[in-house]
Amino acid sequence: MAITTDNLTQAHKEFLQFLEEKGRASATILAYGSDLQQLIDFAKTKGKNKASDINPQDLKEFKKHLSQEGYTPKSISRKINSTRTFFKILVKHKILATNPATNLTHPKYEVKPPRVLSKMEYMALRDAARHDVRMSAIIELFLQTGIRIGELAGLKLEDIKDEVITIKAYESQPEREVPLNKAAKQAIDDYLKQRPKSKSDVLFLTKSGRPFLIRNIRSAVNRFFKLAGIKDATVNDLRHTFIVQQLKAGVPLVLVSQLVGHKRLSTTEKYLKLIRQKSADKMKIKEL
Repeated sequence: MAITTDNLTQAHKEFLQFLEEKGRASATILAYGSDLQQLIDFAKTKGKNKASDINPQDLKEFKKHLSQEGYTPKSISRKINSTRTFFKILVKHKILATNPATNLTHPKYEVKPPRVLSKMEYMALRDAARHDVRMSAIIELFLQTGIRIGELAGLKLEDIKDEVITIKAYESQPEREVPLNKAAKQAIDDYLKQRPKSKSDVLFLTKSGRPFLIRNIRSAVNRFFKLAGIKDATVNDLRHTFIVQQLKAGVPLVLVSQLVGHKRLSTTEKYLKLIRQKSADKMKIKEL
């Protein structure tokens, strides 16, 4: 899909189609779409409807506008990435001769390391969910496999076979198999005994037999975080916890990367840095 126009609204539409054809994740495309729509709306307030009308000063003012609107530096940085990518593609497709976003800088912000639950925390989480077989199975799957919330919500009955679950290919992610240990297998078996009867083949269902949606899974896990007294934790932190625990146990980096579906080994390597930093901190404490 080539971008064929200088008109911002149409170029925006063609750009998203271009990303879709390139196999970018739907969440990524959605974020790009939202970020660029904000830029287009801002440009229109200045009477500019064409990409060629936008200059570096306009983009600096857009960045300032976002800050005044209360967006965090991290959010602004993401929107700048979207903006720079958009104009880069317009240049590549010869819609623009120069890129007005080349020197658009990112605001400074602190990148927080992944939140990893302590043994006391994830034991407390399990304990809080012990009387809810569905949530026990969900929490156990997150902790024992490190799968993403979208992958868990999409699991079907046919994907559970013996000691392995199959994560079907989706968007730009290839199919992969993740082993189930005894704890995860037992939790799923216990849930299946009480799973509501339904025509749906989705593994996790609501009490009415409908698929348990991502937003509802997230809300339910957050509720059990609260019941367990765990603060500042998210569903994705269960995935972080799995990765760190496997690396600590000596599971090869490449294997961990494959299990959790990281596209780049460097993504998994970041967790090694976190482990080394924590080990160094402990050494410092001992030396005092």
